[in-house]
Amino acid sequence: MPPPLPTADDDAAEGARERKRRETRHRIAETALRLFLAHGFEGTTLDVIAAESDISRRTFFSYFKSKDDILLFWQDVHWRAIYDDLLKTSPDVPPLDAVRDIMVRHMARYTSEEMQAIDTLMRSSPTLYSRKQAFYAEQELVLFTRLCEVWRQPERRPALRMVAMVAMGAMRVTTQTWNELPTPRKPMAKLLRESFESLRSEL
Repeated sequence: MPPPLPTADDDAAEGARERKRRETRHRIAETALRLFLAHGFEGTTLDVIAAESDISRRTFFSYFKSKDDILLFWQDVHWRAIYDDLLKTSPDVPPLDAVRDIMVRHMARYTSEEMQAIDTLMRSSPTLYSRKQAFYAEQELVLFTRLCEVWRQPERRPALRMVAMVAMGAMRVTTQTWNELPTPRKPMAKLLRESFESLRSEL
């Protein structure tokens, strides 16, 4: 016999379980980030994260494989917010302008101190640092996919691929340039806009 169809109560229960799981995952990630910023990446143990999150060490591994995964979680949250905004963009807006404005707007939400702290955390993990090249390549592909969802004409795909490449290149160069600046650093959002403007003038 086939299994019975789920009832409305079953759907509601499953929804509540999933919501609770998302909330717990987010609470762990928020707690860990606060501890990382206060005590450093290496100075924060999994036991402390679990205790501060009011879970067991074993439960921690049901949500994250490692401390590295927590920082990757926040990167994913940041980029998903960018892509969500991009999908709301009017197709009448030039794609490169849309990507530039959204990236700059999201970057402006962070102070230079917060950016410095996050960058320090990312550099604290050899695994994450080694993943930087792969990360940019992954995001370039995702960005291209999202662009194609807004600007749907098939003939525009080669140009949209170049927009994704150029936008991620601007982000990559901006991050590197910002890291090399003496303190106090210029806000990264302002530097990112300047990178796009320099690119436009060269083109």
